Amino acid sequence: MIRLNSKTLFALVALAGLLAACSRRANVSQAAVAGPSPSPAIVDTETVAIAVPAQASIAKEAEPTMLSGPNAVPTDTRIVVNIPAFRMDVFANGSLVKSYKIGIGYPQFPLPQGLRKAETIIFNPTWTPPDSPWVNTMNVTPGEVIRAGSKQNPLGPIKIPIGSPSLIHGGKPLAKIGTFASHGCIGMTNDQVKDFAKILAQAAHADLTEETMSAYLKKRTTTRTVKLGELVPVELRYETIVFEEGKLHIYRDVYDQNTNTEENLRAVFAANGARFDTLGEEEKTKVAEALNAMSRHPKRQPMPKATPANDALQTSANTSVNAADRKAEAERQKKLRNQKEFVIELVELAGRGYPAPVNLDSGTGPPANTIVSAASKTP
Repeated sequence: MIRLNSKTLFALVALAGLLAACSRRANVSQAAVAGPSPSPAIVDTETVAIAVPAQASIAKEAEPTMLSGPNAVPTDTRIVVNIPAFRMDVFANGSLVKSYKIGIGYPQFPLPQGLRKAETIIFNPTWTPPDSPWVNTMNVTPGEVIRAGSKQNPLGPIKIPIGSPSLIHGGKPLAKIGTFASHGCIGMTNDQVKDFAKILAQAAHADLTEETMSAYLKKRTTTRTVKLGELVPVELRYETIVFEEGKLHIYRDVYDQNTNTEENLRAVFAANGARFDTLGEEEKTKVAEALNAMSRHPKRQPMPKATPANDALQTSANTSVNAADRKAEAERQKKLRNQKEFVIELVELAGRGYPAPVNLDSGTGPPANTIVSAASKTP
């Protein structure tokens, strides 16, 4: 007969317990691999509880990204802002449904570039003035909360945050649409921003009816926040060279980014399945002139030279003609410096490029100054 002292007996009991625990863990592991057991067991419940977080992680919606390449056309629901074009587009499931002419940030307070997100629409927003010198001209105190509906509140009836410190908001007079209008935000008239909020809510499947919008806007001192049904990417682009359905648009380089270059021009041609070298000499000349005219610091073009003459009468006539030509050229170049956009039609590229504006809302103001130059490929 084997006698066991108390210490030995305690050790054997502990070992037996450890072996039993290992056996249970092995069974759990085998059950997880082999699938559910024919009879109800706690093991199945534990397996499901572990699997749910993993499935949720896989199903998590991917973060939106900036579309690559110049003049890229969205295939999803997205807002595209082209800063130098003073234009904002709303795409729903890849279709352009609405375009707006907008105001952008002053050169000293430029609208940022890159990808942002819109997640909420805020009706009757309050405003907290930033600690910036420009605020001193508005008779408000930095950090002070300016209530909704106040005449000192510049945000208008609606704002859409797109990532600090930028907003899409109303409150802008018509004269500011299509020009510099804000301190780093996208500016719209009150009528424009109301229409935009409605279009955005529809595109993003927000639970917001026109009746609800009207009710919110009537109570001007009450702030209401509506969450969009889905996150909407907001692309803030800086494209001064854009192919738009067969027309080459060259916009003024408003923030002096040196974008109106032949290198960028060729990249835009390539992105739209075309080659700059296939243009005729007349077209190339017009494009080069447009690039120079729309640059931030255009080079002065040479004036017409006087024509030599053999006699005094002809000299007098040539002098008058040359003076008139030089004056006309000076006026033309002055006009060019005041233009915001240059358009060259390229017939052979019809149908290609970024879509033209759809249902353009310019705030009911006059169209922006544009020079349209018709040009077809030289046979």
